[in-house]
Amino acid sequence: MTPDLDPSLDLTDQLLQLLQEAPDGLSEFQLIQQLKARHSTHVPNLALTDKLVLFRTHFLVFNALYRLRDRLWAESAAHLEIGPLQIRLSPYMSGAQALGEQDTLRTYYLDERHLKETTERDVEKLLESFWTRMQGNEEKAAALALFELEDGPVDYALIKLRYRQLVSQHHPDRGGSTTRLQSINKAMEILERYYSRP
Repeated sequence: MTPDLDPSLDLTDQLLQLLQEAPDGLSEFQLIQQLKARHSTHVPNLALTDKLVLFRTHFLVFNALYRLRDRLWAESAAHLEIGPLQIRLSPYMSGAQALGEQDTLRTYYLDERHLKETTERDVEKLLESFWTRMQGNEEKAAALALFELEDGPVDYALIKLRYRQLVSQHHPDRGGSTTRLQSINKAMEILERYYSRP
């Protein structure tokens, strides 16, 4: 049986302990489950089916993770990778390691007003926005797959080149299919939204 977390530790130190015990990293869900299973008093011990409880639990964990990341970085102790599917400690390396992080997320989660002022309706709007973005990402992925560009770096020039190749290959005047050409045109419209410059 895994021992309870030390209740005298704050949430950042409890998270550090859990991450040190999992060198391959943990998902946010796994972290929350472990906090609950090991009786952390820093997160609500309520079902995550309630949207507001889910948001508040998520916010508390990410607030603590960003505070922990800043602390570890300042101490040159480790680098904390924070992602939606994996949260993991890695060795500290000076330099540009922190430059790739999204500072807008850090700013959001370190502003505790978001925790206090967010209502259930706000959470519903956030979830709707998330699913809209996810749908957009799936649409983009499907368009890249149609262009056979899903496995490498992509820019607008490469997309235009591939579009011209596919149109030439599948044009009805050259024995291609009208339906296939329409799919290619639709994919180009989608990719232009993501890659073309204004």
